[in-house]
Amino acid sequence: MNVFLDYQSTTPLDPRVLDAMLPYFTEHFGNPHSVEHAFGLSAHRAIDGALAQVAGVIGADSADLTITSGATEANNLALRGVVAGTKRAHLISVVTEHPSVLKTLEALKADGHAVSLLEVDADGLVDPAALAAAIRPTTRLVSVMAVNSEIGVIQPYAELGHMCRSHGILFHVDAAQGFGRVPLDVRRDGIDLMSVSAHKIYGPKGVGALYVSPAARSQVSAQITGGGQQGGLRSGTLPTPLIVGFGVAAWLMQEEGGAEAARLASLRSRLWDALTAQVDGIQLNGSADHRWVGNLNLRIDGIDADSLLLMVPGLAISTGSACSAGTPEPSKVLRALGLSMDAASQSMRIGLGRMTTDAEVDWAAAQIAGAVMRLRG
Repeated sequence: MNVFLDYQSTTPLDPRVLDAMLPYFTEHFGNPHSVEHAFGLSAHRAIDGALAQVAGVIGADSADLTITSGATEANNLALRGVVAGTKRAHLISVVTEHPSVLKTLEALKADGHAVSLLEVDADGLVDPAALAAAIRPTTRLVSVMAVNSEIGVIQPYAELGHMCRSHGILFHVDAAQGFGRVPLDVRRDGIDLMSVSAHKIYGPKGVGALYVSPAARSQVSAQITGGGQQGGLRSGTLPTPLIVGFGVAAWLMQEEGGAEAARLASLRSRLWDALTAQVDGIQLNGSADHRWVGNLNLRIDGIDADSLLLMVPGLAISTGSACSAGTPEPSKVLRALGLSMDAASQSMRIGLGRMTTDAEVDWAAAQIAGAVMRLRG
C-alpha cells in the first residue's frame, strides 16, 4: 500500500481540473495574445474567466493578477520588483519564511539593501509588537507567510497588514499554503502583494500568480522583459491550459473549502489520537490553535525522523519543506521555535488533503507506530 500524506509539498491534480484543461491542449490551442482571430480570442476569454476565479478567492480584481510560473517566481517579483532602481531600501521578514523569500532577501542584502528578520515564539508566531519596533524610515516592504509550509501555523497577517498600511509600507504575503484555506481578503487585510501557486490547491504545476494592488503597481518593476504582456510586468506568452486549471482549482477551493476543512480537522484528530494511543513521547511542533487543519508537524522522543521514514517506504511524509529537502541540517523553522538539534531531527511533517481517507490515516498511524517500536527495540 502507498499512502500520500505530504500535501504541503504538493497536491494531486483534481480530475475536474484536468477535464477543464484538456481542450486547451488540443482544439483551443490559440495564442491568447493573438486576439485578431477566433483561435486567440477563445484562449484569451478562457484566461479572463480563470483569472476572475482566482481573484475571487482573495477579494481582488482579476486585472490586478500577474501570472507567474509559481509562488517562487511571484515572491521574487514582489521582493526584487519593489526595490529595483532603489538604493539601500530596508525590508522586513520572518526567520521562518520559505527559502524563496529568505534566499532572495540574502541576495538583496548582498546588493546593499538592509534586511531585518523577525524572530518567532515557541508556537512559531510573530509578535506584531516586534514588527512595530523593526520599522525604520527606510522600510519599503514587509513580507510574511500566511500559513507556514512546515508547521502550518497561521500568522496574524491582518494585524500586520493594517500596521504596514498605517505606516505607508507595502505588505507582501506569501499565500502559497494559505490561498483558499484561510480567509484572505486583500482589501480587508491591508495586503498590497500576494503570491499564490496552483499546485498547492489541486491544480497544475508550473503556474501561479502575484496579486499587485493598484496602489503598489507603480512601485513594482518587471523582472522578466520581452513582448510587454500582462501590462509589461511579466512578459511571455501565457500558458492557457495551466491558467484554466488554476482557475477551476481556485473555484473549487472557494466552493468546497469549508466542508473540506471540517473533514480534514476530523481526519487530523483521528490521526493524532491514533498516534498518541500507540506511541509514547509524541510532541506537537508549533501552535495547536493557530494552525491549518491539514497539518501535523510532530516529533517522537528518541526517534530520528529520517530513520523512521526509511522504515515506512509506502508512506509519503517529510521532514521539512520540499524546497529545502536534501539538506543535511535539521529544519531552520524548527530551530527558530527553540528546538534543539536533536529535537529538530526527530520531527516530521504530515499533510492531509482532499484525497486522504480514514483508512489511509489509520494505516499511516499503524505504520509509524510499528516503525517506532522497531527503532526502540
